[in-house]
Amino acid sequence: MKLSEFRRAVSDEFGAGYGRVVTNDLILTPLGGRTAEQALAGGVPAREVWLALCAETDVPESRWYGVGRPVVQQ
Repeated sequence: MKLSEFRRAVSDEFGAGYGRVVTNDLILTPLGGRTAEQALAGGVPAREVWLALCAETDVPESRWYGVGRPVVQQ
C-alpha cells in the first residue's frame, strides 16, 4: 500500500475531516502507542498502519482491503 492509497482509504472510510482527526489523535496500541501519523513518520508501512487503524476503530473486516480501494469480485 502506498501512502497515497492509505490517505485515500482513510478519506473514503472516515471522511476527509474526521480522517485527519483519527490519524493525528487516535493512539494505536499495536503501533507502540503512536498515532497513525507518528507511525508513518517512524517508518511503519502504510498497510500495517491502515490495518491497525481499522482494528482500533471497528471497521468491518470486509473493508480492510488495504490497498486504497475495494477489490472487485468477478
